[in-house]
Amino acid sequence: MTTKVAVIYYSATGSVHALAEALAEGAASTGAEVRLRRVAELAPDSAIDQNPQWRRHADATAAITQATIDDLAWADAFAFGTPTRFGTPAAQLKQFIDQAGGLWQEGGLADKPVTAFTSAYNRHGGNEATILSLANVFYHWGALIVPPGFTDPAVYAAGGNPYGASAVTGPTGDDLHAAVLEAARYQGRRLAQTATRLLAGTHITNTGGGTDGNTRATEAGKSLQTV
Repeated sequence: MTTKVAVIYYSATGSVHALAEALAEGAASTGAEVRLRRVAELAPDSAIDQNPQWRRHADATAAITQATIDDLAWADAFAFGTPTRFGTPAAQLKQFIDQAGGLWQEGGLADKPVTAFTSAYNRHGGNEATILSLANVFYHWGALIVPPGFTDPAVYAAGGNPYGASAVTGPTGDDLHAAVLEAARYQGRRLAQTATRLLAGTHITNTGGGTDGNTRATEAGKSLQTV
């Protein structure tokens, strides 16, 4: 069985896009089938046009397939990428994630390995906080968080962020060092290899007696729909 990995991201000026491509390369190097998907842009053209880098990147990546919830249902593992926005994920990625309630209610997100990556203007601009913020979503899903940790020299070479690959772009947006891209490739390999090992065994939620994971998620979803 071929492991299926969805790399879903939002990128304004291109740094997170470059990380997403590197992570997808790493996952594909293990033999996994990979979907690279960008989420929908929410900002108006008037805002994008004020930043030449934003406009240039938006035009250059317009042909990349836009993410849908079907990509989450298809995948055995996920990687989510976003620039940091005040220490939290960009609204574009959050808006996509907020559409996953139905799939979550069906139990379709549980037990799947997931990882995250990000980029910020400054070294202390919120990279770690953004990844940790995304982890709150993964806890609710019952997904299995797969951080890079300090498990490979590539993590150290890229600045030593055990939570996920993270770029510091600087004022020009072009300070994406090769070491960070290599850390993202390693993170993609680690995610795909973890998913492959899990697929070789059994899923966690739907084993054992009693109410299965789908039923539990459905019951929980009934109360969620009233919020």
